[in-house]
Amino acid sequence: MSSVLVRTDTDSGVAVVTLNRPERLNAVDLAMADELASTWGELRFDDSVRAIVLTGAGERAFCTGIDRDAVVPQPNSPYAQDDPLLGIGPKANDLWKPVVAAVHGMACGGAFYLLGEAEFVVADTTASFFDPHTTYGMVSAYESVLMAQRMPYGEVARMALMGTAERISARRAYETGLVSELVPDGEAVGAAAGCAAVLAGYPTEAVQGTVRALWAASEAGRSQGIAQAPHLIALGNAAGARQARLFAGRSRQYRLRQ
Repeated sequence: MSSVLVRTDTDSGVAVVTLNRPERLNAVDLAMADELASTWGELRFDDSVRAIVLTGAGERAFCTGIDRDAVVPQPNSPYAQDDPLLGIGPKANDLWKPVVAAVHGMACGGAFYLLGEAEFVVADTTASFFDPHTTYGMVSAYESVLMAQRMPYGEVARMALMGTAERISARRAYETGLVSELVPDGEAVGAAAGCAAVLAGYPTEAVQGTVRALWAASEAGRSQGIAQAPHLIALGNAAGARQARLFAGRSRQYRLRQ
C-alpha cells in the first residue's frame, strides 16, 4: 500500500494528501520521503489542483518525524550531513500552490519539516506538538529554524529544549500562532479543506504569487539558520548507540502544557 495517498476533487480544485503509515504513527521512512517528493512534483503539473490539504492517517498522529528504523548512511565528515527529510516538503520541491496542514493527534520532531512548509495549520483538540531531539541526545536544528518562523522565540526554545518532558496542547499552539484555527475532534480536515477550496477559487497566479512573497519574507533568516544546521548536528549529536539507549530509556511521562 502506498505510504502517501492523494485524493483530488476536481470540482473544488483541492487535493488531500494523506501520510499513510498509521501503524508507525506516520513516521517517515526513506520510501515515504521519496514518495512525498514525487507527490509534490506531480501536483506541480496538475492544473486541476489549485490548493492542497496535508494530513495524516489514523487516530494517533499527524506525523512523528523520521522513522527510528530508517537507516541513513552518512559521510564521515562534519561538513556533510545527509538529511532525507529536507526534501519532503512542498517548497523543497518547488511547489507554490497553497498547502493547508490539518493536524489530528501528535505532531513532533521531523513533522515540523512539513508544518514549516505549509501556509497555515488547522488542528483539532486532540493535537499536541513537541520536539524530542534533546531527550535523545540530538540537536534540534532544522526543526527549530522552521518553527522560529511560526512561533515566538521563547515558545520555540522551550519546545526544543524540553524534549519529551512537555507537549504543547492544541489550545496553546493556537494561542502562540503555530495553529491558525482550532476545531473540535475530527473536524481538522474538513475545516482545512474549506479554506483550501476558497483559495482554489481565486485566480491561481495571484495566490501562488502571494505564497512566493510570503516565503521570501522569511527566507533570509531561514536560509542562514539552515546553513548552520549540518555543522551543529555533526558537533552536537550523540553517537548512534547512545541515541538508541536514550530513546529506549525515555520516560513515558510528560506534561501537557495548556
